[in-house]
Amino acid sequence: MLININPANPQERLLIKAADILKDGGVIAYPTDTIYGIGCDIYNKKALEKIYLMKGRDKRKPMSFVCSDLSHISQFAKVSNSAYRIMKRCLPGPYTFILEASSEVPKMLMTKRKTVGIRIPDNEITLQLVKHLGNPIISTSANITGEDVISDPVEIDLFLGKFLDATIDAGILAGDPSTIIDLTGNVPSLIREGAGDYSWLT
Repeated sequence: MLININPANPQERLLIKAADILKDGGVIAYPTDTIYGIGCDIYNKKALEKIYLMKGRDKRKPMSFVCSDLSHISQFAKVSNSAYRIMKRCLPGPYTFILEASSEVPKMLMTKRKTVGIRIPDNEITLQLVKHLGNPIISTSANITGEDVISDPVEIDLFLGKFLDATIDAGILAGDPSTIIDLTGNVPSLIREGAGDYSWLT
């Protein structure tokens, strides 16, 4: 099912409709500031398992998730003063930050090191979805593991629709995935090059 939402001026009733699908345990495709993502409520284990099955992803590889703002992140991760300053400068934006997880994070989303990846995309649709849901949502690319990310929401609905309860259509997104930066150590470290500038790391 395609839900057409205006990325420049998202329709409130459609955002609520999509959030209600998430509240009911649904899995959706949604736009970010980089590429289309697949998401569900992080507290819904059945929906999480459905995403792992859909992507053919190893459950030992946790997925990151989207928070609505910096204060929201502090519920789910331990944030040092230096990490806070970096995230305040970079977010919202095309970054995933690796942080030490708090007890609020479901075990399925933690690494063995008890870390977690968190995003705050610069995309109003995504941020409003999280706010309407009241919980973070999963952030994983709209593709089968090992295959190309699908940039056209119509194609996402065509190829992955049998696994999805809805696909938000906000136009084609043909960007790079987020830049991943680890903030758990004394010095930030680059894990993956992506859409976010990381020249400030050097």
